[in-house]
Order: sequence, then structure tokens, then C-alpha cells
Amino acid sequence: MGSPATLRRALALLAVGATALTAGTLAVPAAHPAAAGLAGVHVRPASAGHISAVGRNAPLPTSQCVSEIGIHCYSPLQYRTAYNLDPLYREGVTGKGRTIVIVDSFGSPTIQHDLEVFDKQWGIPDTKVEVVRWGNVPVFDPTNPDHTGWAGESTLDVEYAHAIAPDAHIILVETGVAETEGTTGLPEMMDAEKALIKSGRADVISQSFGATENTFPGFDKGDYSSITGLRYAFQEAAARDVTVLAASGDTGATDYQANGEDLYPHKVNSWPSADPLVTSVGGTQLSLDDAGRRTGPDQVWHDNYGAGGGGTSAVFERPWYQAGVAGVTGNHRGTPDLSMSAAVDGAAWTYESYDPTSVGWHLTGGTSEATPIFSGVVALADQLAGHRLGQLNWRLYGLALLPQQWSGLVDVTAGDNSWDTVTGYRAAKGYDLASGLGTIDGARFVHALAGR
Repeated sequence: MGSPATLRRALALLAVGATALTAGTLAVPAAHPAAAGLAGVHVRPASAGHISAVGRNAPLPTSQCVSEIGIHCYSPLQYRTAYNLDPLYREGVTGKGRTIVIVDSFGSPTIQHDLEVFDKQWGIPDTKVEVVRWGNVPVFDPTNPDHTGWAGESTLDVEYAHAIAPDAHIILVETGVAETEGTTGLPEMMDAEKALIKSGRADVISQSFGATENTFPGFDKGDYSSITGLRYAFQEAAARDVTVLAASGDTGATDYQANGEDLYPHKVNSWPSADPLVTSVGGTQLSLDDAGRRTGPDQVWHDNYGAGGGGTSAVFERPWYQAGVAGVTGNHRGTPDLSMSAAVDGAAWTYESYDPTSVGWHLTGGTSEATPIFSGVVALADQLAGHRLGQLNWRLYGLALLPQQWSGLVDVTAGDNSWDTVTGYRAAKGYDLASGLGTIDGARFVHALAGR
């Protein structure tokens, strides 16, 4: 799709050159010394989890899900249609030559097999997932809920990043810190990301995890160094034009306390989503028919299972690129930046076999679905641009100043992200703390983002 001359001029600053990087060998680190200081922080996948505990033999069409299960369910092909991505594929924009790095604790021992079954079902070309084991990754235990929870996250991340950018290379980084031992995996995750960035192997990093800002050591005393000290991977990414994404969370305007079970009774935010160097991906609820055509406008995700995370950071001041939305964010960093499909009543089909007691097709929702979907979109834009696009946020807020038919940003004006006892934020015209800048028309958005 061509861009008008006016759009080309408006987006001239988007045409930045990629930094030349040389691939290298990754060193496997010892235990990170910062881990002990973060013992109370509970890192959790930003996924609302499975709807059906027992795997199904085959996925169902949306209409049948509604009648049999009581929720909407969607395939990757429906998402492609809903987000208007097929015109890009016809142009040859498939993510070819670009690499998406996905970081998850423990990973999944069946990820390659499961992706191949997933691909065959939907007619998507196979790809070889490169698995990087970072640190001492334990032998997978299908009876360990930590292991299976992260395996489900890994499966969702890989299958949907690949579904959107079928020719992008995918690296799944498996880290080995078990939260049941009272330590956090964040330093290991950041070390792994920095190493991949420095070796030139990452174009887009997809993070479907988060920890509430309030749970970091020193937070209650106004000392945020335990968070700011973990930003080194994102700073490296910024220096090398690597895009970093993070899920905004699945509990609306609140999030979990340090015990990982109870929610705060007031508004909070989470890291890394709230980091100004990261693009925060929130959640919407789509209304699609069996073919993926919209039967109504997207709304903020808020159903019986969860709500899209969003709000203002207590740690980070408002970044310069959000100056135009200061009336919404105040003096603090606001999240999300934009939103993609995350609703559980609108869940994504995944194929999983890591747990021998529940092999088959499952339904999963959460902003950890939205994040890998958007990572695929970024890979498409990187390919079209011919270089890494790097930090996206200044580009996104710049695009928001243009008409929708040029920017590809689609405003979300309905719904809210209230959850549990916490009243959240309502969607509104323009930027809001429930959906960010809204969602996307993929073909227009990718061309606009790439400046082509």
C-alpha cells in the first residue's frame, strides 16, 4: 500500500538507519548477584491462562465456541483478517529477515512439535524455533505448576508471533530461575536480553511477564533503584535500535501483591510494561464472526476472566513522547501505548503437548497474547522499512497526530479496565489509560510505521 506524499513528509524522521551488528556466541552466566535483593518480587506470566483444562482434539469455529463453551474463540487466521494483514502477505511482507526474541522462564520441551501441529492446522509455513537456554534451566516437570504455567506462556508467545510474522526467525530464551525458591527471574531475563541484543541477534523482544512496581525492594521508601538497576537491557536495546515490548497485565488498573495471590486494593502499575524504553501492549476484546470479520468495534478487554492492564507509573516520570497526552497521564508514564486482542471471551487457540495429561487444543487469553501478536506486526514493519525501527513510542504518538487512514491507528472508545475492587480507567476518544492509542489496521499501520 503506497503512502501519500504528505504522509511521507510527516514521517520522514521515521527513516532511521539500522545499526550494523555482528552475531556472536552467547555466554551462559552464573547466578545473578542482584537476584537475592529481589527475593520478594513475584514475576508472573501476563496470561489469564487456560479456559479448558483438558485439551480438545480439534479447534472449534467461533460460533460453536459460543454455543458449547459460552465464550468467543479465535484462530490466527481470524486475527489476520481482523487486523487486515493479508494485503501485507500478498506484498511479500512476512517478517522475512527479521528476528523476534521471546523470553520466558523454563520454556517448553515440546515447543517445536507443538508449533508444527499448530502450523499444519492453519496452513502456516513451518519454522525452526531456536531455543537458547540461559543459566541452569531445570529438567521440565509436567507436575510442577510453575513449569507448566510458563510452558503455556511460551507456547502462546511462539505460536502467535509466528502466526503474524510467518517468515521471521524466532528465538525462545529459556531462563532457569524457579520462583518457588524465593528468587526472581528478572536479572537473568535482563542478562539474556542484553546478550542477545549485543550479539546482534534481536530485532524485536517480546516480554509477556511483569511484576508490580510496589513489590520491588525500597519502593515504599521512595527508592526505585531495584527497578532502575534492571534497565540495562532496555538501554542496550535503545542504543542498537531494537524494539522492546511488554504486556501491560491482566488485572486491569491493579496488580498482584508480593505473595502473588492477593491484589492491591488501589491502582498500581507493573514493570517492565511501565518502563519508558518499552512499548506497553494492552488488551482489547474483539467481536468477530467465523471468518474473522468484525461484528462490532473493539472494546477494552474486561470480561469475567480479566481486564487489560493500564494506568500511571509510580516510578517513571512522563516521557517526552507523552507530552501531548499529559492531560491524561499527568506527570507520570502512562500505559498501555496501544492494545491488541487479549480477552478470554475472545480467546486464542493454541496447541500444547508439554503436559501429557492435557494434550491438545486449548484456549488462552491475556495481554501475553496481545504482545506476541504485536511483536509479529513490528517484524513486518521492520522488513518493509528495510531496517530495525527501534524504539516505537515516539513514532506511535507521532502517528496518532495523523488521520486514521494514514496512521493505521484505530481508536478504541468503549470499555474500561476496572478489576476486583479497583475502579479503573474508561476508554475515551484519543489516548486513554485503558487502551492507549487504540489498536491497528495492520496494512495501513505497518506502512505508516515503516514510512513506506
